[in-house]
Amino acid sequence: MSTTPALDTVPLDRAVADLRRNAGSWTATPLTDRIGLLERMLPRIADGASGMVADAARAKGYSAASGWAAEDWVTAPWALAQTVRAYLHVLRRIADGQDPVPARAVHDRDGRTVVDVFPATASDRLLLNGFTAQVWTLPGTTREQVCARAAGEYRGRASGPAVALVLGAGNVPAITPLDVLHKLFAEGQVVIAKMNPVNTYLRPHVEKVFGEFVDRGWVRFIDGGAEEGAYLTAHDDIDTLHVTGSERTHDAIVWGTDEQADERRRENAPRTDKPLTSELGGVSPCIVTPGPWSAADFRYQAEHIVTSKMNNSGHNCVATQVLLVPRHWDGTDRLLAEIRRLLRDLPARPDYYPGAADRLNAVTQAHPKAEALGDGPSRLLVPDITDADDPMLTDEVFASALGVVRLPGDDVSAFLGAATEFANAKLPGTLGATLLVHPRTERAHRTAVDEAVAALRYGTLGVNCWSAFGFLLGYTPWGAFPGHTRQEIGSGTGFVHNAFMLEDVEKTVLRAPFAPAPRGLLTGSPSLSPRPPYFVTNRTGRTTMQRLTAYTTDPRTAKLPAVFASALRG
Repeated sequence: MSTTPALDTVPLDRAVADLRRNAGSWTATPLTDRIGLLERMLPRIADGASGMVADAARAKGYSAASGWAAEDWVTAPWALAQTVRAYLHVLRRIADGQDPVPARAVHDRDGRTVVDVFPATASDRLLLNGFTAQVWTLPGTTREQVCARAAGEYRGRASGPAVALVLGAGNVPAITPLDVLHKLFAEGQVVIAKMNPVNTYLRPHVEKVFGEFVDRGWVRFIDGGAEEGAYLTAHDDIDTLHVTGSERTHDAIVWGTDEQADERRRENAPRTDKPLTSELGGVSPCIVTPGPWSAADFRYQAEHIVTSKMNNSGHNCVATQVLLVPRHWDGTDRLLAEIRRLLRDLPARPDYYPGAADRLNAVTQAHPKAEALGDGPSRLLVPDITDADDPMLTDEVFASALGVVRLPGDDVSAFLGAATEFANAKLPGTLGATLLVHPRTERAHRTAVDEAVAALRYGTLGVNCWSAFGFLLGYTPWGAFPGHTRQEIGSGTGFVHNAFMLEDVEKTVLRAPFAPAPRGLLTGSPSLSPRPPYFVTNRTGRTTMQRLTAYTTDPRTAKLPAVFASALRG
């Protein structure tokens, strides 16, 4: 009879001991030296970018020359470089004697203190023209408190030496390294990061990017599964935890998986009392506001919606799972027709994440008449969900299935009220949501749109912008809407990224042009931005993102014409 080999804890203990021994030296590292460490990361990101993308594409079942690989440029080297540059921008301000947040960026909005965090630089305004991000602080937070509390790690409120454990996610390449950056630079902690078994191929790449941190004993990357994770979460020399995964993962850490787990939860007697932050996903909605959409608008927003579903084969914690549409708007069926066409015509790609086939089978068992679209693994569309207990509304599919809920509302105000109530009350999770609204509709129904934006309880709300974009910018806090408890964890607690190191965060509101340039002039959303390179329909997305990554890691003006030339052909 075979037995499972005992876990070899020696290398784990050695890694933690190295970090504990060197934690004080990281705490004592001056700001100018930290800036230098970040600056020297950028050429290493550039040098390893193609290899990182090639390995990600191979693991997901397509060629690095495929159009699908645009997403790997976005979510691997570019996201990492963009976040490094965001931290550099803020830390350089502090080193120059400036406040981390410009005073003009902090202002009042209907009795709430908000912070304009993007665009932050001239390059941001040029390369993502028309895209903005605003952080809403918790009710009652004053402008003075926002300014005083930002970047406390560098303004007299540094924490003492500590060792953090980051339990990495397996779906998006940048998640683990961005969490490591946050622990290092925002919280002042050294880090042991356990790679997820799904993407252990990334470890050599991130070890090179963080090479100086590894050499100086401030970061360790390890491989392993649930057993290694469980051992490290209970380790006496681990001070804080951060996990990206599912609610089930969080509960296993906090309450355990044995027969006493439910009792521990009822008694609020966790297995660990270490500070724990988490990002856990949920069922993310896209709300489609009725309006005077043209044929081009229907095509473009269908591309937007399909991107938010098919990026990474739907293996994203904020992949759109449910479309909330007006029941009586004549545009609903036109939009669904465009979505069907795109799902049918996109090139085949595998649902590579473990368990995806079983989750898609569960959808087809619940919906035998679900529409299977496209070649290869099915892309499922459930065009009219009516049961409040439908699994598409209660369980995160984490794969390429899209459901549609048709809601009442004879006008914009009534529909947005119904959609906001449905999203907040019926759908589990508060990580991200997307709201599509034509600029003329927003101007005509300003109060209704503003009320929906204020009332939607999501950590990131994208207005005409897939909420996942907030994950990429570095400046924007990323996490669930506040209020979850460890007994009812939902989409998690705490925020990461957040390069301005803001406290008292409630949510981020992203905005993007409703239509690309030059057509945005006709819709009332003028900008210089063409179709975004992360759209799955972008013809030159891979080339654009490769060139944009090269510029972000080494921002020389001479590189910009090539970026624009590719972007305009997309």
